[in-house]
Amino acid sequence: MTYGRLDAINLIDLEMRLKRMNLDLVTGTPVQHRTLFGTRGVPRPELINFCFHLEQLTRAGVPILEGLTDLRDEILSQLAKVKNEQLLKEIELKYFSRKGELSQIMKSIKDLSDDARRDAGKIANDIKTELTEKFEALKKTLGGNAAPAVTDITLPGQRRPQWHLHPITIIQEELEELFSSLGFMVFDGPELESDYYNFTSLNFPPNHPAREMQDTFFIDKPNKNGDLDLIMRTHTSPDQVRALQKYGAPLRAIIPGKVFRSEATDARHEHSFYHFEGLMVDKNINFSHLKGMLELIGKKLYGENTKLRMRPKFYPFVEPGSNGEFTCFLCGGQGCRVCKYSGWLEILGCGMVDPNVLDNCGIDSKKYTGFAFGMGIERITMLKYGVNDLRLYFENDIRFLKQF
Repeated sequence: MTYGRLDAINLIDLEMRLKRMNLDLVTGTPVQHRTLFGTRGVPRPELINFCFHLEQLTRAGVPILEGLTDLRDEILSQLAKVKNEQLLKEIELKYFSRKGELSQIMKSIKDLSDDARRDAGKIANDIKTELTEKFEALKKTLGGNAAPAVTDITLPGQRRPQWHLHPITIIQEELEELFSSLGFMVFDGPELESDYYNFTSLNFPPNHPAREMQDTFFIDKPNKNGDLDLIMRTHTSPDQVRALQKYGAPLRAIIPGKVFRSEATDARHEHSFYHFEGLMVDKNINFSHLKGMLELIGKKLYGENTKLRMRPKFYPFVEPGSNGEFTCFLCGGQGCRVCKYSGWLEILGCGMVDPNVLDNCGIDSKKYTGFAFGMGIERITMLKYGVNDLRLYFENDIRFLKQF
């Protein structure tokens, strides 16, 4: 019998028997045993062929079979001790992974000669198949014996992180809730506006110097007449005109929305921000109604003890115009760094709607009057929460946003 015809499994068994009898496979120390030697002390052909081939492997410097059988014994011993899936996972990583010991020995077969590689490869594959089958069987057994998950419904649940609103959205919804309770409708309009709605209809005639108060983003797209009159709205006041044109008078509406101005970005300014406007048009509306509404806003935002101060200020679309200042919520009007030691915080602009604006909307200015006010939502949010940099609202820093 030649080694090439020797059954691989028998060869493995033979090798294991030799190892159990402490046979030095490298030096070929003889062992007197009748299962390996004949009655006359002559080695059986299987032993002769096996030792001859093993000597070839050893001379090549790659004792593959010895390493495989040692590893086979080690893995089988480790598998026999496995009691849980965690230990099985550790064995998988150590021996069966891409960089595991079994994989490394299998890779070393490529260094043998052609004949030795063919024979050793078959034996190695048989060992690997045997070990893999035992591993998968044990894995299936442990998985099948795993105790089913039991949920104790009497235990307290695990609190999961919950989403929350952006601080700007929080303030906007507070204001919308307040004015909705007073009978105001929430109106919205386009962010891409025409020059007419953004300026002309609001008493900003072409070439009027009042247009210089607001830096504007103009859109490089001509209208039907070839004029470049499309802009990104600089305030939400154009929607006052649209609301009056659509619903007429009497009307009570608030208009929150995003506006755009070509401004340098710093701690107090942004090129994109949120605006909030209110409009009320009816018969016999006067300045005292406006004052009462602003006082209500101040108390809602900054507390019941908040006071209002109004001082004249020019706005093209209102007459008379005024700014609205509230007592500083931090110092109570005593003066601090936030209010620049004046005791007052300028929050909004307001006034009685200019008759020209009502006429442009198709409203009889001799029959109806109204008031309007507007404010930046970021501004009042900064003041309420004590934030010193407007840009923090738009940096999407979770460490900042989760504080609200």
